[in-house]
This record gives sequence, structure tokens and C-alpha cells, in this order.
Amino acid sequence: MATISRTSMKRSKPSYFMSILGVALVLFILGILGWIVINASKLENYFKGNVQLHAFIREGSPKKDIDSLQRFIAAKPYARDVEYITKEKARQKFMGDNNEDWQKVLDYNPLPESVDFFLDPSYVVKDSIDAIISELQQANFIVSEVQYPDAVVSSLNSLVRKIEIVLLVIAAVLTLIAIILIDNTIRLAMFSNRFLIKTMQMVGATRWFISRPFTSKAILNGLSSALLAIAAILFIVYGVENWWLPELAALRDNLWLSLLFLGLILMGISITFISTQRSVTKYLKMKLDDLY
Repeated sequence: MATISRTSMKRSKPSYFMSILGVALVLFILGILGWIVINASKLENYFKGNVQLHAFIREGSPKKDIDSLQRFIAAKPYARDVEYITKEKARQKFMGDNNEDWQKVLDYNPLPESVDFFLDPSYVVKDSIDAIISELQQANFIVSEVQYPDAVVSSLNSLVRKIEIVLLVIAAVLTLIAIILIDNTIRLAMFSNRFLIKTMQMVGATRWFISRPFTSKAILNGLSSALLAIAAILFIVYGVENWWLPELAALRDNLWLSLLFLGLILMGISITFISTQRSVTKYLKMKLDDLY
């Protein structure tokens, strides 16, 4: 029986080779989609992390109250890079935006002092921002007004929701297609072994003995397919980052990429193992005449 098993492996090499390529191609497509999702998420956090709030301070407020406000904001989990903007800094920023100098018509600086800070990306939602503004105005009497790019936040959240829905639908459809394609690929690879499986059963081999070499081979094939897909994905990723869009290198998250590759390995092994087991069980239950 061991001789039969080894003979089976030799005869089925062409089928296994094609199944490895087929599974690798499907996993490659899924991996590229996963990479796009990871980059989209990082890009979303990048844009959200650049939303800045300006807490304008009432004219003539004592410096100690301003310092107290700055410490109050800096201690909050939603605030990053808290900075006190004096009237002179505000003027320099105003002039840096290519605005005309008002000193030609005014003999004083009309710009108010402020405490500026960037929001943590998880707080860039209109309800959260409204709550932050309310807190700042109620807890600090020196805050006259809080401003932020309302139109940008609304557009960003709307765009993010649409992109998330589209990517979720695409991911669900591709995952379903991937499972079906991999299952069919493995079943076709196993088709050439149907007579051998039945022969081993007829000479008294147990189901475990019959399925063991095939399932072991399935695990190795699934791993090989996943590694082949990962190699192709890495080639695409580094090619895009080095030759097409170097800016994407700054968004790369090695942890999420590692989790994505681990998921591809588990998926490749699991589906090939289950499909192979199903095929072996199917042919064991079939009558000999039905194999023709």
C-alpha cells in the first residue's frame, strides 16, 4: 500500500503543479486587495490626523490662564501637537499663506491668539468634534471660539464610508470566488487519483491510511501556493513603492502586512486541506462503476 501511495504522488505531480499555480493566483489577487485595504486605512488615518482645531482666546486673557488651557488640552486623549499661537505667530502664518499685509491699512494686529492642536484620527467625526468644542467652551471661559475645517471633515467621512462599503463588497465577493475556485482546482487535481483511492480501499486500506498522503500533500501545496503568492505580492509592493509611488513607503505597516501574509498562508492550507479531504471522502463513497 505504501508503494501504491508513492506511485500516486509521482503520477499526480502535473495536476498538483497546476493546482499550486491556480491557488497561488487566487491568493495573489486576494493579497493585493488586502494590501489596498491596508493602504486605504493608513491613508484615511493620515488625512484625519491632519485635521486641526483652533481654540481662539479672548483678547486680554492672562498668560497663566492660557498656559492652563494649553495643559488642559494637552492632557486630553483627542489632542496631538498642542501649540500656543501668539498674535505674532498668527501674523507669520497669515503672511505665509500669501495673504496681503494688513499693516498697510491697519496699525495693529487683528488676529487673535489661539491654542492649536491636531485631532487623533479616531475623533475626526462630527459628533466627537462637536463634543470637544462644547467641552472647551464650557470648561474654559477664555475660549471665545473653536474653529475647524467643517467641510473637509464632512467630505472626508462621507468619502471614507463609501470606500469602506465598496471595499467590503469587493472583498466578500472575491473571497467567495476564491474559495470556489480553489475548491474546484483541488477537486480537478484529485480527479486523476480517483481509481487509486478506490483501489486502496478495495485492498483493505483504512480511510485514514488512504487520505494521509493526499492531505499531507495538500498542506504542502497550500503552503507552497501561499508562499508563491506572497513573493509575488512583495514584488508588486516594493516595485510600486520604489518606482511608481514612493510616497506609499511611508504608509507601509509591516505588522498588518505580516498579518495579511499569515492569513493567506492559513487560507491556502485550510482550503486545500478541506477540499482534498472532501474529494477523498467522495471517491471512497462512490461505487467503482461511477468512477468511469
